[in-house]
Amino acid sequence: VQLQASGGGLVQPGDSLRLSCAASGFNLDLYAIAWFRQAPGKEREGVSCISISDSITYYVDSVKGRFTIARDNAKDMVYLQMNSLKPEDTAVYFCAADPRTYLCSSDYGYVVYEYDYRGQGTLVTVSS
Repeated sequence: VQLQASGGGLVQPGDSLRLSCAASGFNLDLYAIAWFRQAPGKEREGVSCISISDSITYYVDSVKGRFTIARDNAKDMVYLQMNSLKPEDTAVYFCAADPRTYLCSSDYGYVVYEYDYRGQGTLVTVSS
């Protein structure tokens, strides 16, 4: 199982970015997918997750209405569209996958637990 995030960069407040996560070595449609981020000196934070068949999507309060998670199982890709970026969004973002699809659910807190597979991250810097 391999995951590789890309699409990060340096942007100004209010700008948009779309992060991509390329999956290989497993059937993406059988896994729950999540995006996490870690800012310098801070703990890892769960940002968003999407269940199999897209029946559940979750966003942490700080990104609701600004970020959108999506998956394209045919292309083995997961995306995180980030709009209206703020300096506090600055972090390394990485995608993760887990066959325990129930992790992305209210019963399990969506992004509380570690997802088994995590790729290398991509740095997002929001600064004027």
